[in-house]
Amino acid sequence: MRSTQRAAKGDTMTRVVALLTAGFLATTAAEAHHGFGNFAMDEDIELTGVVTNLDFVNPHSWLSFDVTSANGEKLPYRCELRSATTLRRSGWTPEMFAAGTRITIQGSPDRSEPRACYVSTLVFADGTTLDRYGQRIPPKPTTERAARVPSGEPNIFGDWAAEQLVMTDPKGRDGTLVPLSTAATFEPGAVPEGQREIPGARGTQEAAAGIDAFARPRPPPRGAVGLTDAGTAAMAALAEIPRAERSCMAGSILSDWGGEGVNRIKRGADTITLEYGRLGLERTVYMGRATHPTDIAPSHAGHSIGRWENDVLIVDTIGFLPGSLTGTTPHSTQLHVVERFSLDGGTMVLKREYTAEDPQFFTAAYTGSNTSEPSIVPYSPEPCRDLTPVVR
Repeated sequence: MRSTQRAAKGDTMTRVVALLTAGFLATTAAEAHHGFGNFAMDEDIELTGVVTNLDFVNPHSWLSFDVTSANGEKLPYRCELRSATTLRRSGWTPEMFAAGTRITIQGSPDRSEPRACYVSTLVFADGTTLDRYGQRIPPKPTTERAARVPSGEPNIFGDWAAEQLVMTDPKGRDGTLVPLSTAATFEPGAVPEGQREIPGARGTQEAAAGIDAFARPRPPPRGAVGLTDAGTAAMAALAEIPRAERSCMAGSILSDWGGEGVNRIKRGADTITLEYGRLGLERTVYMGRATHPTDIAPSHAGHSIGRWENDVLIVDTIGFLPGSLTGTTPHSTQLHVVERFSLDGGTMVLKREYTAEDPQFFTAAYTGSNTSEPSIVPYSPEPCRDLTPVVR
């Protein structure tokens, strides 16, 4: 492991489990978007061909192209890129890969699908090269956003995104994930102290042994918060869902706000709308109401009421369908979430702090926070289709 850093730088339970399974959270970012799966990362491959199609989707985009063999036969290949969301946030567009574009791909082969690969570097016909984590646009907006709206409240409205995570190796072969703003401070493939290389990365034991790090037998699930017996049973059921089925399943109002998506906050006359970049979830926060109605129809987003208190937007949400809070940690219909949104007017960093309580499934409150910055690209939920080869 390298750490080089530049100096400059029951029946009821059956119904609950069934609902949980139907609404289960996609696999975590490290698994769905940054695992190496069945790619042989210790091996190199170079292919030159002509683009036939681009599936610009989450959790991974796939570039299809034809390679002409020595005897003149056209052989179809497809190679994996990052998610559509991260590509768009890096300035990549589908237009770059129009059908008929001649391209050379340097990467690593798939162990089981002979005509699939992992893209490390692209070389275009004019000689231009672009590494997997290459950035084609500035990381931050060039125009300033006002810190307050005319009515005086903090200007939390607009498009927001958490800082992008990239690998310390721009080619995406080895190393680990770090915030984009710090990536240039690391030698290619370096691993910051306290972290480890992503399982399956070049030079890891998983790569040498030919192990799909995420297809191995899984250890017993661990909850993100203490669980009751009922919560533990629900978690065990969720943990049995194959990872390949999780990628495009909805998460919770807490988990889906973070990650790599671009979210939007809109202001209405007496409401605030939260639009999630991941799968397009939309929440309405009813402002100025002291209590929730008594006849709430349970939903994935729940029912939210909000108020401003000392420049902090406080959002109280109940009325959920059972689902996953985060990862394999479940929640029941008794979930109660309180969020606090605050804006640093100097840095324009939006902070969200949250507390989740669930007397049926949790033995203690689940708490946390995350931050977002003004997004360089607009809100636009990308389609989700997991096209990863199935390893049999």
